[in-house]
This record gives sequence, C-alpha cells and structure tokens, in this order.
Amino acid sequence: MFKKNIFPVLSSIAALLFTIYIALDTFVISHAYVTVAPSNTGAINTYASSATTATISSIAMDEVSSDDEGGSSSVPVLTDSSYSDENIQITISTYRENDTDIYVADIVLSSPEYLKTALAKSTYGKNVVDTTSNIADDNNAILAINGDYYGVQESGYVIRSGVIYRSTSRGDQEDLAIYEDGSMEIINEKDVSAQDLLNSGVYNLLSFGPGLLQNGQITVSENDEVDKAMTSNPRTAIGMIDNLHYIFVVADGRTSASEGLSLYELAQFMQSLDVQTAYNLDGGGSSTMYFNGELVNNPISGTGHKGNRSGSTSSSNSERSVSDIVYIGY
Repeated sequence: MFKKNIFPVLSSIAALLFTIYIALDTFVISHAYVTVAPSNTGAINTYASSATTATISSIAMDEVSSDDEGGSSSVPVLTDSSYSDENIQITISTYRENDTDIYVADIVLSSPEYLKTALAKSTYGKNVVDTTSNIADDNNAILAINGDYYGVQESGYVIRSGVIYRSTSRGDQEDLAIYEDGSMEIINEKDVSAQDLLNSGVYNLLSFGPGLLQNGQITVSENDEVDKAMTSNPRTAIGMIDNLHYIFVVADGRTSASEGLSLYELAQFMQSLDVQTAYNLDGGGSSTMYFNGELVNNPISGTGHKGNRSGSTSSSNSERSVSDIVYIGY
C-alpha cells in the first residue's frame, strides 16, 4: 500500500516545488543580463543580447568642471526646495488635492542631456532592484523619481540611453517615447517596432502607462485603472509643458494622511499645470521622489528606508526597491 501511494505523493511534492521555483524565478531571483556604467561616467552604453553579460567600465567623474562637455561652470544655488545653475533649474512645490499630498518638481533644462534614466545596480536584468535613493546616489542625481519597473515584466520594450535592451512587444501597450531632442510622445507598441523607435531618434522609452495627456487633453476616463489596482493610489508621473520644460509628479496615498489619486484625478491635476504630454509611471509602493540626498514624499510598503525631508523614518515611510529611475543630473 505504501509503495502504491508514494508515487502520487512524490509527484505532488515535485509539482509544489516546481511551482515555488517558478514564483521565485518570476518575482525574486535576480538575473543580470547586461551591466553598464552609471550615466555620469561618460561611458557609452552598447547593446548586448539577454544571453550575454557585457561590462562597460570607465573612471567615474568625481567633479564636473567647466572644461567638460555639458558640464556646469556655475556654482549651483541650492535650497530645501530648489536647485539652479546655468543648465538646470528645479523648483519643488507641494499641493493638497483630493485629500492627497502631491509633490511637483518643475524642471527647466538648457539641454535634453540632463534628463536621464538609470538602472538598478547599473544592470539590465530580471528582478535586479534597488531603492530609488540608492540608484540616484549611484548616479549623482540631483532629482529622481522611480521609473517603469521593467524588471518584473517579461515583455514590453526597454530602451535606455539609446540602447535597445528588450524588443518584445507587449501588444496594445502605451509607452512614453523621449527623443534625443528632449521631446516626448506617447506611442503604442502594436504600431511600431523597438528598432523603428530607435531609428526615429527615441533615446529613452518608458513602458508602464497609460498615457494621461496628449496635446494638453486628458486621454484617460474616470474608470481607467492600472490592472485591478484600487482607484486611489500613490502615483508617479512625468510630463512636458514645453520644449525642455518638464514636470515630475509624485502623490502619496493609502494612508490616513493622504488618500491617493485615481488616474483621471492625476491627469486633471497635471492638466491644471499646463502639461501638454503626461504619462503614468509605476505607482503604489514604488512611488518615490528624491531630491538633494533626501526623500521628498512618504513612500509606503518598501524594504528599506531613509528619512524624508520632514525627518520621518517610520517603518510606514519606506522605499520599495525598483528596477530603474528617471532623473536630472550631469
């Protein structure tokens, strides 16, 4: 009797172990495919297939001098809520809308080169993550927000700093294309290949969505939501007001102090700031804004934390590790 029953038991155990492995491989186990130098080192990223690890090394610049191409020759003026030099102007404001604390970074640049993206641990891969703060520190970012968390997806285009890392379409997926000249456009992956986007001048592509505004008009409905998430959530969004004039927006949510926003409320808010093109990035526990070495907002449900600008270091105000950031810096 025992021998007759042992095979079904072993089969069940094997199936359970396989299921656990698949879950771990999908959400936990890191797979590093390509390693690149941080953006501020001046190294040129090169394409490598997902089956190959290519390491690009260079000596990091500790200082940016007036002789460096694209460098700043002026002494920056820095306050708790602003940064200004000859190339970058940032002003951070706090709003209270829909019972929600919303943090807005208004950014004016002299060149699109100062709008950048960076990968966690300077590595493209699956489940390769770090906090927004740490990624920002690694790249000497002045200002940063979390990106699209590409690393938990099996498909969806990934283009960073003029390099295609993933060219598998996610079908009817809205992306934000950021071109070499700094302009922005919302595109759909079903309409164009990753290579065609690169050929047309796309330098960075963010694949989360949906798009919120096009030509200043709201493109989401009151019922639109990301997957089956709650209507009111912490949110992160990026937008463009005019040539080289950008907006980063992060809204707190899911707390007694801050309810969070729906996608439609987020779009309405950004429209009120005269944003012409706006795009929703990864939200929820990922939503984080970082400025001058400190958190601006109050992230939730993370795996590590730093104090924010108000001095809070409670366990409820903690950063989730993410795959990537969008940032401003040299």
